[in-house]
Amino acid sequence: MPTTTRVLASATAAATALLLAACGSSGDDDAAAADGVSVEAAFYPLQWTAEQVGGDRVDVASLTPPGAEPHDLELTPQDVASLSDADLVVYLQGFQPALDDAVVEAGDAAWDAGEAADLSLTTAEEHAHESEEHEGEEEHAEGEEVVDPHFWLDPTRLADVGDALADRLAEIDPDGAGTFRDNAAALRADLEALDAEMAQGLADCAVPTLVTGHDAFGYLAERYGLDVVGINGLSPSSEPSPAQLAEISSLVRERGVTTVYTETLVDPAVAETVAREAGVQTAVLDPIEGLTDESAGEDYLAVMRADLATLREGQGCA
Repeated sequence: MPTTTRVLASATAAATALLLAACGSSGDDDAAAADGVSVEAAFYPLQWTAEQVGGDRVDVASLTPPGAEPHDLELTPQDVASLSDADLVVYLQGFQPALDDAVVEAGDAAWDAGEAADLSLTTAEEHAHESEEHEGEEEHAEGEEVVDPHFWLDPTRLADVGDALADRLAEIDPDGAGTFRDNAAALRADLEALDAEMAQGLADCAVPTLVTGHDAFGYLAERYGLDVVGINGLSPSSEPSPAQLAEISSLVRERGVTTVYTETLVDPAVAETVAREAGVQTAVLDPIEGLTDESAGEDYLAVMRADLATLREGQGCA
């Protein structure tokens, strides 16, 4: 074979080998990425926490679509199938009735964040569901004490969930244990810094009573020395009677409340009615059950700080 021909053949072979090696490397990378822990999170705060703790070693999906009200979650057949396929399903018992029923499909992969959060608050369910739309939801008798699930509005409880989630992920992916625990420690540092800001910002408020669209802010109020009155009870879909609305309007006037808070994912009509009857203003206070284009930040930390600014103005904090 002539020298020139041999050189060309060698070059062609080398190029082909390099191309095959590159393709093989890409395939290996794709396979490695596909080997990450698959996590199905019930709704945004749990999704965000799983992403922070898991980092690059997890693939997190949310069962609640962006912009949807998580209390009203309805699962598709594909959603139910994803529960049985996931390595881990992070949910909150009692918060989403549809998921409570379906999570049995996940078997041992189901992980209830409420246990780590220590759901210590209860509240009287004052309003019953009044429409057929929520017929499938868990029913509570009026006046019955029910557990408040909205723990993530206390950053220290969310930090506890992050620590426990790191341990749970380490059981699934032992090689990533150090990464998970380091990420949880970094998350705790961020949340403790937020907690310090909240404590300082809400330490001296002229009006200690929060009147909110629904009773989602109990843990925040407990943590920072405030009192919360939820117009719609624990579920934003429950509807107060005219007599209850009149009672809340009177309370607003008696306690010197200047702001009634509406929410991003809930119809503000009832809260606006209370504010109008009491002659006070409204402002948006986000319970961070999900993000939308209207959210006042791109993640949990940013929205919590926006809520802090809203509360400082609405409650007359020094």
